[in-house]
Amino acid sequence: MSLKSHAAPWALLIAACAPAPALAAPPEPASPASPDQTTEPEPVRVDTVIVTGRRNPEDPPVVAEARARLSRTPGAVSVVSAEAYQNRAAQGLYDILRDAPGVLAQKRFGEEARLSIRGSGLSQAYHQRGVLFAQDGVPFADADGFSDFQKIDPLGARYVEVYRGGNALRFGGAQLGGALNFVTPTGRTAAQAALIRLEGGAYGLRRGQLALARDWGDWDAYAALSGLEADGFREHSQQQQARFSLNLGRRFGEDREVRLIVSAAEVEQAVPGTLSLADALTRPRMANPATIANNWRRDVDVARATLQTRWRLADDLVFEGGVYVTDDTLWHPIPVVLDNHNRTWGGFGRLDWEGSLGGRRADLFVGAYYRSGELDSRVSLNFGGAPSPFLVGSAQQQATGLDLFAEGRLFVTDQLAVVAGGSFGRATRDYVDNLGANSDQVTYDWFSPRLGLLWEAADGSQVYANVTRSEEPPIYDSLRNSSFTGIGFVPLETQKAWTGEIGARGRRGPMLWDVTLYRAQVRDELLNYVITPGIPSATFNAGDTVHQGLEAALDWTLTEDAPGGGRLSLRQSWTWSDFRFDGDAVYGDNRLPVIPEHQYRAELKYAHPAGWFIAPAVEWRPGDVWVDYANTMKAPGYAVWSVSAGWTINDHVAFYVDARNLTDKAYAPEFGAVTDALAPGVSTEVFYPGEGRAVFVGLRLAY
Repeated sequence: MSLKSHAAPWALLIAACAPAPALAAPPEPASPASPDQTTEPEPVRVDTVIVTGRRNPEDPPVVAEARARLSRTPGAVSVVSAEAYQNRAAQGLYDILRDAPGVLAQKRFGEEARLSIRGSGLSQAYHQRGVLFAQDGVPFADADGFSDFQKIDPLGARYVEVYRGGNALRFGGAQLGGALNFVTPTGRTAAQAALIRLEGGAYGLRRGQLALARDWGDWDAYAALSGLEADGFREHSQQQQARFSLNLGRRFGEDREVRLIVSAAEVEQAVPGTLSLADALTRPRMANPATIANNWRRDVDVARATLQTRWRLADDLVFEGGVYVTDDTLWHPIPVVLDNHNRTWGGFGRLDWEGSLGGRRADLFVGAYYRSGELDSRVSLNFGGAPSPFLVGSAQQQATGLDLFAEGRLFVTDQLAVVAGGSFGRATRDYVDNLGANSDQVTYDWFSPRLGLLWEAADGSQVYANVTRSEEPPIYDSLRNSSFTGIGFVPLETQKAWTGEIGARGRRGPMLWDVTLYRAQVRDELLNYVITPGIPSATFNAGDTVHQGLEAALDWTLTEDAPGGGRLSLRQSWTWSDFRFDGDAVYGDNRLPVIPEHQYRAELKYAHPAGWFIAPAVEWRPGDVWVDYANTMKAPGYAVWSVSAGWTINDHVAFYVDARNLTDKAYAPEFGAVTDALAPGVSTEVFYPGEGRAVFVGLRLAY
């Protein structure tokens, strides 16, 4: 790759590294404007920096409070507010989390995406594992740790908390990747009392949302209804969605409340399948012919209810917890027809204490998380999109999990805290084969300790370091993978890792930064590779592997007095990922595939006092990315340019435009891993093409 071919993105990178202009420190901004104030320039939203000591006045108070709470963590954490993407056609996690360092969120089709933090689930070719999902602090993934993105409403979060790596201990998580916590709006925290949102644009996208928030006495409620239809960029990728959510709360005095959260979704999605690299780059709108002939689809109906509480037991002690139940059905014709019914329930509780020990400031949390799930699976052959009259598979899968966890901080000086904690976990898998003799069961147990340091400067900036052990048991799709027949479970070990990280975050003048360096020594990493397109991947335990890298975010207010009196700001995130085998008997020290070594994103934004803004942006992979473990095939790097713009017309009306891939670049950002692309019989039809040039427009009516 020549430097000349990607010279443009270097301009933003050089600008980031240039010395700051000799400007006086900007005055402290005023408190966030109310919805009726539209004459101020749109504030810069800082989604990855946690600053203690004072609130960031550029965020709503509810988001600033979340940042302050997460700043207790001696490790890499982020908060992404809804304001950060309200002026974009955010259609999935890949839009919401695109600026978070260390997070790879890449669209496959529809809402389906790759989500990987520090290489978690690195070779997972469908959906997600390796990151704990929670809603309002209560975990909600399937009982075996598998996660489905279609259970999440992209517009349904007030903000999203990102706990990278071993920093998910607050939820009992011991995964390599960490945790995501989606915090839903309430009648008190919603940005507006009523919202109508309408969007439309390229590839037949049509979406609408209606949301209402009310707060009366001790009660509050938030309800939202949304619908989406789209033809999709590719053939056979049309989708329809309908979603509903309700958050109803009741207060019982100061810092005591009970809350009921209910959500439901009906999602119908055609599946376009994967392509060869040549087709992905030259005919990106085509679908794999087999997907059309056999009408590949993924239709999901899901309902979830959570009853939870936050209850202050004493001045220094708070309990948070809840119980939940999820029921979903899946109709999924691929080479076979999967007809699944999944029921998951669980409970989560945590005690938070703040006080002193020996005259020193201290805090502690202890908690437990239990989940259980049952899945009834029926498998038929696929004849033109219809199931065969006879079953080729029928089984019940039951999974349970228990995590007991604790972490405490003791400030040995006014600025330095020692942090220690850990979690004990147990997971069971029980498989009953209704058609044969392949029933099986297995139990996994582990303990994951954690030790860290957190130093706070007087201005609120922080330096931290920690060492954490992670452990992840296999999900059902790994234990029952398609390369083995005639046996129960594949003999897989848990994936284990020791991860050390050191980082800093803070704010000085016009600069806000968040930088983390980490290294994980992984043992028995659960790796997947594609056997046949559309067939769930086989899974195996690798030997020793290394995941190390650097996660960096820098927000720079270049000037508060740009031409016309507006604000000019530059937001950047850069992730360096060095993932490789460590003396493997087959692959030596080869790089692990799929995850790019370098990923850079930048947005230069000008906001005018009259209420309009314009923000060009670039997503850049400066190098090619390995596709196979043998390191014989690469997917080319790319630079994709976009621009968003918006205008707050009056007190209640805002209009925005989101234009993507302005140069209509052909690229393949997402693909599955294979063993050796040059080996006979290995399929390399594993690529999802990136979408072409697209323009979306949106209208928000807020009251």
